[in-house]
Amino acid sequence: MSSAITPGRSSGRNSQRVLTVLGLLLAGSVAAFGLAWVTPSKELAGLDPRIASIMNKPYYPHAQWGLFQQNPATGEIVQTRSADQFFIPGSVAKLFSVSGTWHTLGSDHRFVTPVHAVGKRQGATLTGDLALVAQGDLTLGGRTRADGTVAFTAIDHTYADDVPGATLTPQNPLAGIDQLAQQVRASGITKVDGDVIVDARLFRTDPELDPTPTPLIINDNVIDLLTTPGDGPGAPARLDWRPHVASYTVSSTVRTVAAGKPTDITVKPSADGTRIKLSGTIAADSDPVLRVSDIRDPNAFGRTALIEALKRAGVEVTAKPVGPNPAGRLPRSYGDGAPEVARFTSPSYGEYARLILKVSHNLGANLGICLMAVSTGSSRCADGFPVFAKFLDVAKVDRKTVQLADGRGGDPSDRTTPRAVARILTYWQGTSDATRFREALPTLGVDGSLAFSCRSCPARGLVSAKTGTVAGGDLVNDRLGVGAETIAGYLENGKGHYDVFFAGVNGASAPDIKGVLAIGNDMADIAAYLQEGPSGAS
Repeated sequence: MSSAITPGRSSGRNSQRVLTVLGLLLAGSVAAFGLAWVTPSKELAGLDPRIASIMNKPYYPHAQWGLFQQNPATGEIVQTRSADQFFIPGSVAKLFSVSGTWHTLGSDHRFVTPVHAVGKRQGATLTGDLALVAQGDLTLGGRTRADGTVAFTAIDHTYADDVPGATLTPQNPLAGIDQLAQQVRASGITKVDGDVIVDARLFRTDPELDPTPTPLIINDNVIDLLTTPGDGPGAPARLDWRPHVASYTVSSTVRTVAAGKPTDITVKPSADGTRIKLSGTIAADSDPVLRVSDIRDPNAFGRTALIEALKRAGVEVTAKPVGPNPAGRLPRSYGDGAPEVARFTSPSYGEYARLILKVSHNLGANLGICLMAVSTGSSRCADGFPVFAKFLDVAKVDRKTVQLADGRGGDPSDRTTPRAVARILTYWQGTSDATRFREALPTLGVDGSLAFSCRSCPARGLVSAKTGTVAGGDLVNDRLGVGAETIAGYLENGKGHYDVFFAGVNGASAPDIKGVLAIGNDMADIAAYLQEGPSGAS
């Protein structure tokens, strides 16, 4: 899932002219979108006729196709088409960025976020400040289940403004903040005669990465806004939102309209993002509709959230809860005079990688670039790319076949070859994390971005693959230009054997969002046909 290609940097979440499409391969009849099956051309001779027929559909008259399937154990190439040509990868690029971060940190790496007491303590009173030292924890407990795994839904809340059906996980997005506050109280502190500060010096934010990672992330740096129909036509709609933090206010004038009428909800935040207004309509028979609004200042938001959590835990803070983050008060370092009074330990990076790959989590993928930089002692996110380049050498991927300027696959310059994608997948098959990496990918017809595709086909559950979509408005022809639709991963061909594969198309077009989703279904079908067809199994 990655945002549309636009001149210059990628578009923002609420662009009116450019559609961000997510690579969610939704189920449904291709015929319902007016697609015709045609006779395969001679150029496609030798392919499974079903795959050749897909490539000859009317969405693809000027498109470029890439296809590669290989037995990683023997090196036998089963299918190949333009294997060494550059393709726009879309979110298939996350296979590279997540792999580089995974290799750098290790699958069992955990992020430990401490709180230090800076000042003098007399009895239960701290005269000074509490400093939360942000460590790049992607969820800070907001998605963590009781068993330590990370929860996700088929369509993630971060995509709620772009794709219908996005839903929330049930976990409290302030869970980690609450745990830190409770530990501060357990340390014996009941009053802070001073302030609470977020120490975000781990790395500097880099606006060239969109969405922009921050050292402190709460609820993916968004406010969730869930609208439910009221009691009947004309009634006010119901609104729930989270996480509730005093610095943010939300109001709604959304009205309920008759069943079958349009649902059209607009979200308008203030310039600083702290005052959010919803307007529009929701049909009486509509499911709840989720929208999100950006948290513009994660550090100030986190400061307020922690002060409020401390109050709930029985710790008084004399500073006002709403206000800027006073980073200028931070010490140069934390020595004997600033003991640790709380710490939150995250799930493993392997769990975070699973989240990023299953739902195509853009913020998490870009965060990996910054974390690779931090591993070298740098606070400059761009310094993560040399770390990633060295990993490509370890994985025996030719650097010149991978061209990335972000971690999520949304930069206009991002390119890779089908063979390079297959090589990175092959690398993992030779590691002790082979199963864990493969199972972190969406599973055809089961979960993640492939949950709704191929639910009843023979290949269901036998394809583990990352999907990607890049699309934007074609204003000349009043349609959508699909820069890329891609899929890559593993085909289970016999117990314990997995071919690696890539399938993708660049330069397609579609009349509307349903057409783009139909192209996504085509990719899922190609993957299924590859799994059902000849393999390199020995």
